Amino acid sequence: MPELITPLPTERVGALAHRIASVETLPSDGEDLLLAELVPPGMIALRGVAGDERFVRSAGSVLDCVLPLGANTVTSAQAVTVLWLGPDEWLIVTAPGAETAMIARLRTALDGVFSAVVDVTGNRARLRLSGARARDVLAKGMSLDLHPRAFKPGRCAQSTLARAGVLLHQLDEAPTYDLYPRRSFATYVHAWLLDAMTEYGGRAYPAPAA
Repeated sequence: MPELITPLPTERVGALAHRIASVETLPSDGEDLLLAELVPPGMIALRGVAGDERFVRSAGSVLDCVLPLGANTVTSAQAVTVLWLGPDEWLIVTAPGAETAMIARLRTALDGVFSAVVDVTGNRARLRLSGARARDVLAKGMSLDLHPRAFKPGRCAQSTLARAGVLLHQLDEAPTYDLYPRRSFATYVHAWLLDAMTEYGGRAYPAPAA
């Protein structure tokens, strides 16, 4: 019988590893305008029928939160965030490395239910922009109405930033935003944001190595 080989753990490498280290989170004083790439999380594409009570109930029991059914809304529980992408599509964001177990649990819970669960962890990067002028920075290259009366914490939207497709999620009133560009566009989006932040004294976090 061949010897079983235990795979070594895989290090999560950010899309910007050649420029700057990824971090777990940002300092949160609410004033400094900061931009970072977060350590790549797990990402799962979930498809199903929002009107199917069994689908919604089964998925929610695994995620420990209710699926967001309203357009451009977000729900979360502990280390899981679920973003609404369309009437039958959601993006589940997990802690790094937690996606494999989550996928297995979802597929078991949804067995026999019309649905799809796909690992898309390598698809997008996760950038975090925070600070009092963060909204002004995004407004330079995004057509979304980001005024608090239209876009606030708990909201998400797919749009373009300087012609690059991104998924935007507002986390708090600071304001703090998570941006999910395709990994192949992450360097461009990061560079564009840094340039747009210049007039407000914004900076990359952590500071790039000299």
